Amino acid sequence: MSIRPPLSAACALLVAAGIAAPAMARDNIQIAGSSTVLPYATIVAELFGENFDHPTPVVEGGGSGAGRKKLCEGLGEGTIDIANSSSRIKQSDLDLCASNGVTGVMEVRFGYDGIVFAALRDQPDFAFTPADWYRALGAEIVQDGALVQNRLRDWAEVNPTFPSQEILAFIPGTKHGTREVFDHNVLLAGCKATGAHDLFADAATGDADAKKKAADEACLDLRTDGAAVDIDGDYTETLARVQSNPVGIGVFGLSFYQSNTDRLRVYTMDGVMPSVETIASGEYPVSRPLFFYVKLAHLGVIPGLREYVTFFLSDEVAGPDGPLADYGLVSDPKLAQTQAMIAAERPMEPLSQ
Repeated sequence: MSIRPPLSAACALLVAAGIAAPAMARDNIQIAGSSTVLPYATIVAELFGENFDHPTPVVEGGGSGAGRKKLCEGLGEGTIDIANSSSRIKQSDLDLCASNGVTGVMEVRFGYDGIVFAALRDQPDFAFTPADWYRALGAEIVQDGALVQNRLRDWAEVNPTFPSQEILAFIPGTKHGTREVFDHNVLLAGCKATGAHDLFADAATGDADAKKKAADEACLDLRTDGAAVDIDGDYTETLARVQSNPVGIGVFGLSFYQSNTDRLRVYTMDGVMPSVETIASGEYPVSRPLFFYVKLAHLGVIPGLREYVTFFLSDEVAGPDGPLADYGLVSDPKLAQTQAMIAAERPMEPLSQ
C-alpha cells in the first residue's frame, strides 16, 4: 500500500488542489451514494477501521445520482471523497465536476450485482423473458400487428403458459440505480423482441437515428393504471410491498435476494437462474456492474483515502473468496486490471456522448 505523504507534502497538495488549510481538519473519509453499494461499502469501511490506523470511514446512502452530484460539488473538507454508484457516471456528472473544479475523477468498478425477479415463496412458478415483462408493463403493446394501449390484467394473458395471476410489479423507481439496467436489459430488450420497437420507429419522424431514439424512448413508457409500481427506496421497501401484496413480483438485487431466501423465490430470465456463477459468466441477462468514484485531488490529503481504495479492491476483500463475495457480490473477472489502474491513480477520460 502507498505511504501517506508527510504533512508538508499534504499541505502542498492542498494548495495545488485549492483546498483550504488546515490540512487535517477532517481525518475521516466521507462516502455517499447508492443504496445498493451501501452494504458493501459499509463492510469495507468497518474492516478498514479495524485493520488500519485511521478512523472508520463514514458511509451514507442517498442514491447513485445524488452521490455523484455531491462528489461534483467541489473540492475541500466540506465535500465528500467517494461516490458509490450502481450505474455508470454520466458525462453530465463529469461536466458538473469540471465546472466546480473537480477535474480528476477515478472510476472504480469493483464487481457485479444481478437484478432478480422474485415473489413470496408460496407463489406459483414463472419462467420469464424480457418480452413477457414488456407485454405486462409497457404502455403500448403489439396486438394483431398494431400498437394498442396495454389493458392486460393477468399474467396468463401475457403468456398462455403462465398461471393465472394479477399483474402487479414493484419495480425500481426512476431515481434508483437499478432502473437503468431494468430499462435497458428488460423493457427495451422485450420491446424489441415483441416487435413494438419497429412499430414505434415506423411511426416516428426524422432520419434513422431520430426514429431509433424515439422508439427507444417509447419502449420505456410504462402503463399508469397501477400494474407497475415504482419503488424509490431500498429493497427492504420492495420486500415490504410484496409482503403486503402477495401476488406482487418485486425486482431486487441478487445480494438482497440471497439474504432473504427464506421469504422469497426467484424466477429465471431467458431460461437462466440468477446466481453468482451465471452473472460472473455473463450468462444471466440482467446484471450490472457496481462502481465507486474517487476524487483524485483528495488522495494524499484526506488521511487513509488512498489506503482505503487500495484495500477495497484487494483480492482479500473484493476477490471471489473475500467478505464481499460472501455477501453476494460477483467478483469482477478483470479485478487485476482495476487494481493496476488504481495503483496508477488514472483519472477517467471523457465519456462518448
